[in-house]
Amino acid sequence: MPYYITYGEFQKQMTDYYRQAGKRMQFTEMTDYLYRKGLLKQTLEIPNVTGIFENMSDDEFEDIIDSFVLFLTPQIPSTSSVVETDIIPHKRDVFVIRHPKFTRPNPHTHNFFEINYVVRGSCRFTFEDEISTLQEGELCIIAPSSKHDILIVDESIVYTIMLRKSSFDTIFFSLLSGKDLLSYFFRKILQDDTSPNFLLFKTDQNDQLKPLIRNAMVECHRYDNYSNSCCINWINLMFSNLLRNYSESMQFHNYHIGTDFSVILQYIQHHYQELSLSRLAEEFHYSEPYLSTMIRENTGYNFTDLVRRLRLAHAIEYLENSNLKISEIATQVGYKSTDHFSRVFRTTYQISPVQYRKQHAHTEDTFNPFI
Repeated sequence: MPYYITYGEFQKQMTDYYRQAGKRMQFTEMTDYLYRKGLLKQTLEIPNVTGIFENMSDDEFEDIIDSFVLFLTPQIPSTSSVVETDIIPHKRDVFVIRHPKFTRPNPHTHNFFEINYVVRGSCRFTFEDEISTLQEGELCIIAPSSKHDILIVDESIVYTIMLRKSSFDTIFFSLLSGKDLLSYFFRKILQDDTSPNFLLFKTDQNDQLKPLIRNAMVECHRYDNYSNSCCINWINLMFSNLLRNYSESMQFHNYHIGTDFSVILQYIQHHYQELSLSRLAEEFHYSEPYLSTMIRENTGYNFTDLVRRLRLAHAIEYLENSNLKISEIATQVGYKSTDHFSRVFRTTYQISPVQYRKQHAHTEDTFNPFI
């Protein structure tokens, strides 16, 4: 049987317990504590939240969150392995909450994506065996099966977005279909749950990002036939904003590699025209065999194939969106010979660059207001 309490009251009880007893509880432990004290209600009116949330201060929006209603089920044991059915409501693809403060540390894994956005202040971020600090404006996407924990020990504010893996594959995957190298990498690691990894975006308190997450959170606490679709669309916009503004500077961490591999990928992307494996190895102080293995394990391609794919992806952009000559495009993407470029292009796409351009030529519509 579900019980109810507002976000504000739940956090007040958790904060009071910490300050009086000097101890912290996990979410499920606090639920049982409130149940035993008779502080959970069997019925509670759901607030009708409306407004222009973009213009609110953080404190004003905090008051809105405090009015939201939590649906709680007592006597569920704390566990280090959380499944989406235990925390994401039925028929919801996305669920957005304000992360509780003063919780007991509990490194855990789950089978869904978790996205943490630091609205104000900072929080302690445990990933596998490493502890770091997420600062204000940073957004961290944690892949499934990664052991992690978020701990807030002051009045900082963190929003947590939980996203079903199946929903990411079907609803959000189209956002990650860009031709650039990091978009490809983003797709790959977020679907690979065989090793712990996360992505970190330093957004510097993007004025567009916070309102998108606020609106998604509000939709999660509306209960009509449109709220789930609206929430999905807000998160779609959030992903689009991240890829548009921060794909070049995002940081990827793979625990088993022990390095920020995205830095290497960014270097490849910026220097692919004349880059060799030996030069790349020298730049990052790795042996060529080790670097070659790292690239294959993290992209699925060897260095030569990766550079070729990057060159051809950019060549297609030139063919579709510029009037450059084929010889000029070949030079722009790093081929010294136009014939060599054309042979590689034809081998890959079974069509010549000239034929590709003809097939994808843009026809501009003319507008005549007097017709």
